[in-house]
Amino acid sequence: MNFIQTPKAPKAIGPYSQAVEIDGMIYTSGQIALNKNGEMLENEIKIQTNQVLKNLTEVLKEAGGSLQTVIKTTIYLANMDDFAMVNEIYAQYFKNHKPARSTVAVKTLPKNALIEIDAIAVRK
Repeated sequence: MNFIQTPKAPKAIGPYSQAVEIDGMIYTSGQIALNKNGEMLENEIKIQTNQVLKNLTEVLKEAGGSLQTVIKTTIYLANMDDFAMVNEIYAQYFKNHKPARSTVAVKTLPKNALIEIDAIAVRK
């Protein structure tokens, strides 16, 4: 089991790893819209979604994967009215690769984020 940590994504804000890799499988922790210095980005779904997917990309890369090796994501949204915009941005990152996905409405997220995404991927 390998615990993944990259300075190219924000540090975990609790007692957990950015991701864990075991037997070629990568399990990421949820990513919110923190920049790599741990500062929360502005309260706008487009900006936050892009940052979350950038963070996820960096964590996966450090673990030996990529967005193209993701098999499942879970999206947590503070407001389901943002669903269409999130889909539009998400599609720009995943293009023709379409992993399985769940989207869940939640009451609140850490640091009052608008969105959080975690992923399961395979190592390249």
